[in-house]
Amino acid sequence: MSEGWEVRMSNSKGVPYFFNSTTRQSSWEPPKELTPEQLSRLPGAEQLKGGGAAKAEGGGKPGQVRASHLLVKHRDSRRPSSWKEANITRTKEEAIEILKEYEQEIAGSQETFAELASQYSDCSSHSNAGDLGWFGRGQMQKPFEEAAYALKVGEFSPIISTDSGVHIVMRTG
Repeated sequence: MSEGWEVRMSNSKGVPYFFNSTTRQSSWEPPKELTPEQLSRLPGAEQLKGGGAAKAEGGGKPGQVRASHLLVKHRDSRRPSSWKEANITRTKEEAIEILKEYEQEIAGSQETFAELASQYSDCSSHSNAGDLGWFGRGQMQKPFEEAAYALKVGEFSPIISTDSGVHIVMRTG
């Protein structure tokens, strides 16, 4: 069942990820259908050593956090397009208003957050309920990093703004 899967190293984050050369699917998390033994035999599996193996088993390196987010882009975002919209024209203020509505719907529910992130986030992480995986300091835009590190596991950030757009962050690890 490990057909097509391999381990690659992210150039931007410096951490390993899983890539299926047959389906072109990529994921920060190990494919659910693979056992730990199958994961260890994938091409590039040596890149999972030294912290990456912890990732394959669900944990991060010391000093890392794991977070999910719900991103709403606006016309001044660094890339004002997404999987949902080729050309985003809303203002930053309109994006914030949208997130305020999502905040009310979420009302502290991690399940609702995951559902909304899956349906509405302008980030490709929508396919993983907004999950960005484990990351360390210096890997995310500063306001995002500061928000994620300030939270306890299970907590939500207030609305934050980065060059990517406006977000609600949920710390998950």
